[in-house]
Amino acid sequence: MQASQKQQDTGGPSGSKGTPRIVIIGGGFAGMMCAKQLRRAKGSIQLIDKRNFHLFQPLLYQVATGGLSPANIAAPLRSIFRSQKNVQVLMGTVVDFRPEEQLVLLEDGTSLGYDYLVLGTGSTHHYFGRDAEWERMAPGLKTIEDATVIRRRVLSAFERAEKSTDREEIRRLLTFVIVGGGPTGVEMAGSIAELARQTMRYDFRAIDPRDARVILVENSKLVLDRYHESLSKRAGADLVSLGVEVMNETRLAEILHDHVVVLHQGNPQAIPTETVIWAAGVKASPLGRKLAERLGMAESLDRGGRVAVQSDCSLAGHSNIFVIGDLANFTTPDGKSLPGVAPVAMQQGVYVGKRIAALIAGRTTGPFEYWDKGNMATIGRSHAIVESGNMRLTGKLAWLAWLFIHVLYLARFENRVLVLFQWFWNYVTRNRTARLITGAEEAMIEPKNGDNS
Repeated sequence: MQASQKQQDTGGPSGSKGTPRIVIIGGGFAGMMCAKQLRRAKGSIQLIDKRNFHLFQPLLYQVATGGLSPANIAAPLRSIFRSQKNVQVLMGTVVDFRPEEQLVLLEDGTSLGYDYLVLGTGSTHHYFGRDAEWERMAPGLKTIEDATVIRRRVLSAFERAEKSTDREEIRRLLTFVIVGGGPTGVEMAGSIAELARQTMRYDFRAIDPRDARVILVENSKLVLDRYHESLSKRAGADLVSLGVEVMNETRLAEILHDHVVVLHQGNPQAIPTETVIWAAGVKASPLGRKLAERLGMAESLDRGGRVAVQSDCSLAGHSNIFVIGDLANFTTPDGKSLPGVAPVAMQQGVYVGKRIAALIAGRTTGPFEYWDKGNMATIGRSHAIVESGNMRLTGKLAWLAWLFIHVLYLARFENRVLVLFQWFWNYVTRNRTARLITGAEEAMIEPKNGDNS
C-alpha cells in the first residue's frame, strides 16, 4: 500500500473489530434498498456515493422540462439513513479495488476494508463509439446536471428565437430532436411538445412556441418496442396527437453544430437544429469493468459492460462480492437477461441485503427471483401505457396508475407531498413553474475532422 494512502479499517461505524464490514458502493435504487434491508443485520455498513443524495431518475425528464425542481426528486442520503445507526454514509469516489486484501480504494487515497462488498453504480450514456464527439452536443439524462443542461438548452432556444429576425434561424432554434424511442425518449418528446404548445403558448411576442418541431428518432418500427405491439402503436399515436413527429426506422448518422443527419429507411436526411437530446442507449458504469479486471473476470462482461453474476447476484468464485442493478448481467433460468430498470435494481437490492444478513447469521437463502410487476411509460398529460401480464391500460387510467406508482417510490414523505402538489398545480394550470434557465451555456463547437477529444 502506498504511504500516501489512508486506511479506514475499523469495522465501520460501530468500531468493533469483530463486526462484519459491509461496503455498498452506489446510493441509487439498488444500493439504497440493500442498505435499508440490512437495518437489523449484525454488521456495520458503509454506503459510498460520489453524491450526497439519492436521485429518483425516472422523473429527471420533468426537471429537464421545468415541471419539477431537482429537490423534488432527490433526498440526502444522510437524511434517509438518519435513524439507521449501523449505516455510515461516505461521500467519495471509488477508483479501484484490491480484492486480495479486501480493500476498496477511494480517489482521496482512503482505503476501506470489507467482508462483504456490494457494487451498484448503475449505468451511463452510450454513444456507440461516438462519445467524444456526441456527448457534449447531445446530452443524455442520468443526473441532475444533465437535466439542468437540457432545461437550459431547451428554454434558451425559445429565448434566442424570440430575439431573432432570421426565419431560418428561428425554424432551426425551434426544432428539437430526441434520439431514441424508449421510455426516456418518449417522455422527453411528449413533455417538450406540451411545454411548447400548452405551457408557453402565450409567453412570447415575436414567436409562436406552437410552431416548434419536436422530432423523435427511433431505429425500430415502433416506439417503446419492448411493449405489446398494440401499446406501442397507441404510444406512437398519442405522441402524434401531441404534435411530435415520430420518425421510425430512422438512425442517427451525424450530429453537427447546426443540424443532424439521419438515415430514414436508408435515405440520408438533414434536419436543421441546435438542440439534440440523447435517449438511445446506456452502458454500465466503468467501475464494473475495474472490479472484473481486478478479479480476473474481464471476459464475463457483456457488450454493454455489465458484469455476469450468479443466481444469488454474487460473482463466480467470490461469494462475498455482489453486483446489482444496471451494472449486473443477471440471466434468468429461461436464458433471458434482466433489463436495466428500477424495479430490477430495487428487488436485487432487497435480495442481496437479505442474503448478506443470512450469511452473517449462518443461514442460507434461495436464488434471486425477479417478480415482474409490469412496465409503464407516460407520453404526456393524461396519456400513458401500462402493461402487467395480460393487463394492458392506456389513456387517463394508465396515466393515473403511473402517477401513483412513481409517487409511491419516492424516497421521502416530503418528496411525495411536494411532487403531488406540484403535479396537481401543473395539471390545473397547465403551467411548469420550474422553467428556470440556470448556469452558463457551454460552448457548442463543431468537432473538426479527426478530433475526438
